Amino acid sequence: MPSFTLAQLADLLGCELTGSGETIITGVSTIEKAGPSEITFLANLRYAPKAKQTRAAAVIASEPLRTSASATLVSKNPYHDFARALELFYQPPRPAPGIHPTAAIARSAQLGENASIGAYAVVGEHVSLGRNAVLYPHAVIYDGCTIGDDFTAHSHVSVREFCRIGHRVTLHNGVVIGGDGFGFAKDNHGRQYKIPQSGITVLEDDVEVQTLTSIDRATLGETRIKRGAKIDSLCQIGHACVVGEDNILCGQTGLAGSTTLEENVIMAAQTGAAGHLTIHRNAIVWAQSGLKHDVPEGAIVAGSPAFESNLWLRATAAFPKLPDLLKTVRALERRVAELEEQLKTR
Repeated sequence: MPSFTLAQLADLLGCELTGSGETIITGVSTIEKAGPSEITFLANLRYAPKAKQTRAAAVIASEPLRTSASATLVSKNPYHDFARALELFYQPPRPAPGIHPTAAIARSAQLGENASIGAYAVVGEHVSLGRNAVLYPHAVIYDGCTIGDDFTAHSHVSVREFCRIGHRVTLHNGVVIGGDGFGFAKDNHGRQYKIPQSGITVLEDDVEVQTLTSIDRATLGETRIKRGAKIDSLCQIGHACVVGEDNILCGQTGLAGSTTLEENVIMAAQTGAAGHLTIHRNAIVWAQSGLKHDVPEGAIVAGSPAFESNLWLRATAAFPKLPDLLKTVRALERRVAELEEQLKTR
């Protein structure tokens, strides 16, 4: 396992060190569990009181922690530097280059240098696979796909025919890229007739897709996931959707066909969007929200159907009071009716 002095670590991360730089650091841990040879981080100073009890050698934080016995690595972006520090101590194992004897590689496929093709992986006809590609066991690349450098497909990934994938893309276990979009038309007898899904799915550079997510191909044209987008597990991206640059889509998010997300959109867990709408740049959709209309630039929305989050908070605070409020209204209605009867008899 690698180790660094605190001074070396501060230099590698570009942080300012307050405290002794001679302590040897062997790992990274949480603020509650870190030991005297580990560092931890504090992304939000609201939780600074927790640093008083930590046994960590140092804390990555945005300012010196005067009340903590631990040293501080002062960072402009503690969470980012925590991630960088973790990379220094942990690198996932990488398979050695080579092709497993049980893999099936089409003769017309082109593999870049240093490719690692695992057991029972399949690479179809006329596939172009860039340098340093890793296909774990049982990954399948269908015919005609074009894939860039530093591609990783974990076990049971499927990339369907003619899809295009950029550089430094990672697909986790069970991801399906370019499965058929959900398109059917009723025939003259009222039966469902499958619409051919003739389009493709395109993943641009630096996209990462977590486990068991499906990104459908378009009926016509393409479904596109733009540069740097990160998509969590168990998400469904419908046909002809566009997911913008640096988007974050959390678990169990679903986008119906032809939904467009502009750059820097965040969709929290279990959110859903009806088709043919646009979520404009820098918008945030809170967890379990349902969208049936466009979301303006920079808006924060919540609820189902979703509306402005501050108003939604007020509404949810009122929901538990509605039964009592209804009783009060009915009592007032009865009292008004009684007063009206009294006035009529005068």
